[in-house]
Amino acid sequence: MPSAQPELEPTVPADALSAWVHDHADDYVDFLCRLARAESPSSDPEAQWEVQRLLAEALTDLDIAVARLPGDDTGGSLYARPSNPTSPYQLLLGHSDTVWPHGTLDEMPVTREGNRMQGPGVFDMKAGLASIVFALRALDALDRTPTVCPVVLVTSDEEIGSPESRRHIERLAQLAGRVYVLEPALGLDGKIKTARKGTGEMTIRVRPVEGATESSVVLELSSLVQRLNEFHEPERGVTINVGTIDGQKVDEETGAEYGQLVADVRVPTRAAANTVLSAIEDIEPHTPGVRVDVLGGMNRPPLERTPGNRRLWTRARQRGRHLRLDLEEGRAGGGSDGNFTSQHTPTLDGLGAVGDGAHAAHEHICIEETLDRCALLALLLLDPPVAEADAS
Repeated sequence: MPSAQPELEPTVPADALSAWVHDHADDYVDFLCRLARAESPSSDPEAQWEVQRLLAEALTDLDIAVARLPGDDTGGSLYARPSNPTSPYQLLLGHSDTVWPHGTLDEMPVTREGNRMQGPGVFDMKAGLASIVFALRALDALDRTPTVCPVVLVTSDEEIGSPESRRHIERLAQLAGRVYVLEPALGLDGKIKTARKGTGEMTIRVRPVEGATESSVVLELSSLVQRLNEFHEPERGVTINVGTIDGQKVDEETGAEYGQLVADVRVPTRAAANTVLSAIEDIEPHTPGVRVDVLGGMNRPPLERTPGNRRLWTRARQRGRHLRLDLEEGRAGGGSDGNFTSQHTPTLDGLGAVGDGAHAAHEHICIEETLDRCALLALLLLDPPVAEADAS
């Protein structure tokens, strides 16, 4: 375990930051409404551009230079940094895409009632994007410049595994001193995500050989489901769930028939990932006359509680106390782009909205609690480099 860190005093009164953020609650909600009403499903690259435009305008007003990193099959990414960047820097990471298709607003409009705001994408994770903007606005309004330069990356393919943006994410993470991920917090009590499972997808194909029948393929697929269940150990955080089974498929190139199953694999650590993947890859057929091929692997490695990540969590908990927040931590079952950055630099995830209903019809945020997290982000941005803080 890392040694205890000194309790640093913030370089700006926490109450002043919190007051500024909460005094601008209506502006925050209005900006979030505009982000959420710009429907941006991952599958539509052009749908990302309106969200990126709104963010670009807001950041440019803060003398932050903005560039668009185009994608081939996605909406690309928005990259922003101060006009006069300095070193070292910290990365603020978010995504503009949502799981909601066009037309969702017709059935699930963006609404506000008291402390609750709901609508497609408000929780996951457009409130997190709004918090990036308003945390930076708060620091600008109070004339505070972080000693660690804030750099922003907003991707548009996180919900589909970050196939194109991963290279940008990892390149920036390798150079950053720390990463703050603006994914929503965990649960209604708003736990910070200090760990995430690694996620992967394994496809196992069964092909008939030596004159085997279709029933042999089906029999082998049934056997594979049972054997995969032997690796399923939820008490250790390892889950393997077979999602689809198809006993009759045809290879479009060769015309050969085969059957397959697709399994979702989630693991808490790299060690567990190596063990489980090796076991699956070594599977041999039990049914005579068939061949088994294993495809796929881990899409996102686990975000583990490394010493660097623990230092960031300790700092966040201290800053939370300055805001009279009693922060708690938790492990998320799903992955995020923080899984990638954590392999290269200290990462803290779940700093975005407090609420519930990601990917569900009751998706919503709690406005006041989310504004508290925005103030927390602003305080964290003012922290010195972690190594310097530890040496103080």
